[in-house]
Amino acid sequence: MRKTVLDFGADEGTDGFCLLRGVPVGELPKTPQAHEAHVLDGHPTNGTLMLVADLLGSLTGYQDEKSGTLFHDVHPVRGEETRIENSGSVAFDFHTENVHHPLRPDYLGLLCLRQDHERIAATRVSSVRDALPLLTDEQVAELRKPQFHSLYPTSFARNIAGPRPSAGPHPVIFGPADRPFMRFNSHNTQGSEPEARAALRALTGALEEVCRDLVLAPGDLVVLDNHVVVHGRSAFTPRYDGRDRWLRRFYSLRNTPLWAQRMMWHPRVLPAMTEIRGVL
Repeated sequence: MRKTVLDFGADEGTDGFCLLRGVPVGELPKTPQAHEAHVLDGHPTNGTLMLVADLLGSLTGYQDEKSGTLFHDVHPVRGEETRIENSGSVAFDFHTENVHHPLRPDYLGLLCLRQDHERIAATRVSSVRDALPLLTDEQVAELRKPQFHSLYPTSFARNIAGPRPSAGPHPVIFGPADRPFMRFNSHNTQGSEPEARAALRALTGALEEVCRDLVLAPGDLVVLDNHVVVHGRSAFTPRYDGRDRWLRRFYSLRNTPLWAQRMMWHPRVLPAMTEIRGVL
């Protein structure tokens, strides 16, 4: 597993993800039904996920998201079925993780602990390097302009009064033509000009066309390059009977700037956006 992860980190290629199977998940309690239940504090999967994250960079949390928790339990929460975040159960379209943030994760991992009852919920993965050949040169040029803004995800805005703030302007596509990168959230990234909005629609269509649906089984760990692929989730129906779908998520950051390190209250938790907004 170590060699697979290191090879992936050295060259993410076109796919932008790798899938590991047979990761031990250990004994599990009932699937939580509330936020931050901490039912897996001290669980063996913490060590496994930390090892994988630290092979790629450094396991990292965000002070604004789940109070800086390093391992995120992804499961439905009653009453939040329609929220476009990990507590929902409706379809969650393509997105770069923490699209608004100047220090977005370089990698994220999703470990399946328990499938949904029907075993149909899929983690949807789509690569910018597969999608861009389906666009015109004019559309790609439009997406490379620093003219887009991305709203803070709802998971970062739970305690913000009033409208959600946004980050930008920023390009959606950047980097070399033969190895491009992407910063995009189909729910939150917006363009003000008609040409920009048309290019976003074309990109969404291309990503859908090249998408791969991964129906993760218990013990499957998918690791994603957050700059090469966007990901999402298909819809499923929770029953709140203790056997609902349950994933664990981690973030990994390759390098943290010194100024950010000096502002961190925990060695692995990045400062709140109110402290660093506009720095990058």
